[in-house]
Amino acid sequence: MPKQGELWKNYAAYAQLVSALLPRAVGITLFETNGEVRWTSLTSVEPALPPMVRDALAQDSSGDGVRIQVGSNEPAYLFWLQDATDKISAVLAVMWKQGENEQRTFSYVHSMLRPVLECLQRELKLQKMLDEHSPGDDSEADERDGDLDVLLATSGGSGADASDNDVQLLLQSVTNHMNCEFAALVVPERNLVMVAKAEGRPVDTGILARLHRPLLSLTMVRNAAVALNAPDALPGMNLPLRALCTPIRNATGRAAGLLALFRSHKAPEFRQREQQLAELLARRAASIVESSYDALTGLLTRDAFDRRARALLVPRTDGRKTLWTNLYIDADRMHVINDNFGMHTGDKLLAKLGELIRARLVPGSLAARISGDRFSILLPTGADDAMTFGEALRAGVESFGATQLSGGQPGNYSASVSIGVAPLSDAGLDLAHAHAVAETACKAAKDRGRNRVELYQASDVSIIRRNEDVELAPSLRTAIAENRLRLHAQLIAPLRDPSAPTHFELLLRMIDETGEEVGPGRFLSAAVRYQLMPAVDRWVVQEAVRVLKPHAGLLANRPVAFTVNVSGQSLCDESFEEFVVDQISKSGINPRVFCFELTESAAIANLARAEKVMKHLRDLGCSIAMDDFGTGLSSLAYLRALPIDMLKIDGSFVRDVLKDPRAESMVQAIAQLARSMKLTTVAEFVETDEIRLHVASLGVDYGQGFAISRPAPLQNTINELPQYEDATRRQQLDTAALGPNDDTLLRIEKILENYDHSESTLYQPAAARAR
Repeated sequence: MPKQGELWKNYAAYAQLVSALLPRAVGITLFETNGEVRWTSLTSVEPALPPMVRDALAQDSSGDGVRIQVGSNEPAYLFWLQDATDKISAVLAVMWKQGENEQRTFSYVHSMLRPVLECLQRELKLQKMLDEHSPGDDSEADERDGDLDVLLATSGGSGADASDNDVQLLLQSVTNHMNCEFAALVVPERNLVMVAKAEGRPVDTGILARLHRPLLSLTMVRNAAVALNAPDALPGMNLPLRALCTPIRNATGRAAGLLALFRSHKAPEFRQREQQLAELLARRAASIVESSYDALTGLLTRDAFDRRARALLVPRTDGRKTLWTNLYIDADRMHVINDNFGMHTGDKLLAKLGELIRARLVPGSLAARISGDRFSILLPTGADDAMTFGEALRAGVESFGATQLSGGQPGNYSASVSIGVAPLSDAGLDLAHAHAVAETACKAAKDRGRNRVELYQASDVSIIRRNEDVELAPSLRTAIAENRLRLHAQLIAPLRDPSAPTHFELLLRMIDETGEEVGPGRFLSAAVRYQLMPAVDRWVVQEAVRVLKPHAGLLANRPVAFTVNVSGQSLCDESFEEFVVDQISKSGINPRVFCFELTESAAIANLARAEKVMKHLRDLGCSIAMDDFGTGLSSLAYLRALPIDMLKIDGSFVRDVLKDPRAESMVQAIAQLARSMKLTTVAEFVETDEIRLHVASLGVDYGQGFAISRPAPLQNTINELPQYEDATRRQQLDTAALGPNDDTLLRIEKILENYDHSESTLYQPAAARAR
């Protein structure tokens, strides 16, 4: 055997690492389990230390090791090093400075040395496997050292730390070490084929295309390394090269691919020792494949993609600019295909998408499946070429039909993807930034109907809105947590019957970090996009109850209602209904004070749920309003099914009622329909006195807008309720003085004239409020 220190001379590197990590450590010694010294960095080993190692192993060999005291002031830290069977095969002793007052705990030293211990343990395992596979005399030492060098060179990382580049390194190392023409890794279930050729030799790798199927079949049947040294070793075929095929096993132990080494017939035959080395290399390759390639699509995992991208995006030393573009791909409506055809069909779609991406990748590009139905591609091209690539990919996915994906089952669903494109040149080769803006562009593509390719442009309104939402979402979360939201109320005034109950819509404001008030137009989009509306709606209900509760007596017998908006997200939250009922029931407030407002689109999109919630709230005593009425596609069909008290006519019709006959007809038709169904109508966006008078003449019951009243803090509105009652009484007296045959418009004008002199600030014409 080689002299001590020759075969193990690389242990000096471990001593240097220990010294760098723990400057107070004076040296290391590697012991056999019987206490014999295998290697040491010290000039001499304390005679008492070997027996202490044996005693420590005998007393407690569990855990990671133990701290012992060699002398009165000389601690040593012993670490158990295990072999492939988890048995302790060696002991590493780390000596501490004599007399050092700041002695460290074992757990601290172990945590500091963990990387060193893992590397050393891996090296010992590899050496032992080679020794067991290749027992021999001193003449084989150099060959074993070469085998060990190959194994160590290709075992730098494991699991999440493994780089997909390690596969290429492994193939190139084994090709050079074993004097092969070329080496190949083929893993069909990962759609992976990689080849490394011998340096300086003309090699026909087309041999692999002709032989890979029979070689795969043979390897999977044998499930062990197979040496094919003779030209006729493979039945029915003439082998132009010697071949050594080793199975690549997946996590279940099944052969999923092969590592194939090819050598000229003029070179020596593959021996048993080389088969054993190939087995070890195949295990390493399997570990890399498992951690770097997605099992379903055969594309890189996100971690492997990021590692390779960082290596590619290093700026050129010659100063030349490199064009790179990132594509973010999102499969549209995957939940639809999963629900209609099953999860296996959804997986089939993703696998086909991965196959399509791999088939169309240009040389030098990268592609990864970064999450369930999302993919990322890095192309060495400019934005124009990337858009062309993305459009071709989109068209290719569009050709996937539901029948094709579901194995012939009937269906009318067409697969599609939304793609965002972002050039890295604008991001200074910052992949993280390019990925983020490509994702933003992809979401803009979804906003615009899906199944399209969008290029990131900073001036794009949709993208600007998304960027603002991204920035506002954390502020909104903080504002909810810190109670920096405020409630305002806007009057919904009766236009035709002064004795009708008055309504106020509760509107939301946010106080930002600087103390400025922010309107809902700025932050509600972020709340909807990032699923914060349930939290916002709960805050509104809770705050409304808190403010109104002290005035429960004042509100008990007054014909007034406060309208609370309910989002579609809260409508789908089954706990929200119980939350509202609990808040109102415990408050002591008359439930008739509350009117809950849902948008038409939210109600129709969740019809069964909306009907249940509305009915429950109606049974409690609350009223229900439907907002934005007239904008949906099925308004009339569902109107009978929902227990509604009030229809709020969408402001787009009201705003144009004086200049668009169609808008005027729509307002009048909705008012007549509502009257026939005994429903109350509200015209939103009443911005001028002319609009107010006109919608009243069309039969609308209530008006809401700046021509009637501007929003004010909820507490101020409650304080002014007695003033409003006085104004209402005067209005009722004025109405009674009019004859029953007076023209409706004249009645309204006469009533409104009274408010020019009213002290109330709640209900006055615009001219009076201006004064």
